[in-house]
Amino acid sequence: MWRAVRDHRLGVKFRRQVPIGPYFADFVCVARKLVVELDGGQHAEPTRYEEERARVIAVNGYRVLRFWNNDVMDNLDGVVEAIRLALEA
Repeated sequence: MWRAVRDHRLGVKFRRQVPIGPYFADFVCVARKLVVELDGGQHAEPTRYEEERARVIAVNGYRVLRFWNNDVMDNLDGVVEAIRLALEA
């Protein structure tokens, strides 16, 4: 995933493992206030921790796109296109 979004490949800068409040976001475009999160099976059921984390990220003005790890592995082009569309919105 990092290879697909790094070095302004989508026309904007992404950073990895960015702190937002006490939490870390997987990939962040600060200029567009967009967070991209990759989730494994452990995230199938939302927990209180995940709900609070999402609230803190939103309060800081970020939109969040979530993708399952297997989507990235099986359909990276589709994931990148979804990110591109979100950046244009």
